[in-house]
Amino acid sequence: MSNIREPILQPVPILSLRPTQMTVGMREVKEKRKRWREHKSKRKQAELLGKHMIPVVLGPDQKHYVVDHHHLARALHDEGVKDVLVTVIADLTMVDQKAFWSVLDHRRWAYPYDGKGERRQFKDIPKSITGLKDDPYRSLAGEIRRAGGYAKDITPFSEFLWADLFRRRLARKDVENDFASAVERALAIAKSKDAIYLPGWCGPASDG
Repeated sequence: MSNIREPILQPVPILSLRPTQMTVGMREVKEKRKRWREHKSKRKQAELLGKHMIPVVLGPDQKHYVVDHHHLARALHDEGVKDVLVTVIADLTMVDQKAFWSVLDHRRWAYPYDGKGERRQFKDIPKSITGLKDDPYRSLAGEIRRAGGYAKDITPFSEFLWADLFRRRLARKDVENDFASAVERALAIAKSKDAIYLPGWCGPASDG
């Protein structure tokens, strides 16, 4: 099995991409849409697409399963982009269809958790980027990382692990109704010893 990243230069329709998670942070999506619109010329937009290819796993049904950049894919779709370039990080066409999702799960290429942080069945994962639901805690986790609350980490779905910490500590209505205040509170949580087990933790080395 090849795990070499192989760019597919033939554009792939965004609507044909299959998500491997259930939610995104819609604030994150809106921010990426804003950045896309700042690249006004077609040439600039083409350059951006070339630099941000969507990593996918090729499934036994020959479909492309997105393993990262769900937010970017959704943002591009919402901005009217029809096709994207993808990078195949693994070819799983030989895997039995019934075993496919279990293989993705064990390789940490799937995250079947809903907006409440509860694990769901693989069949509940949306069939299209358009079916991704909003998880405000995922937006909060992204904002906290950008604010230096924790470091970017290669651990798969690390932002969702941080989102779950904030989910347990902050009421959803508070995050939705006063995001700035939620960011302030979440930053303190991120720097505390309670978060020391999470990927990218960079809180104080000591309490002194």
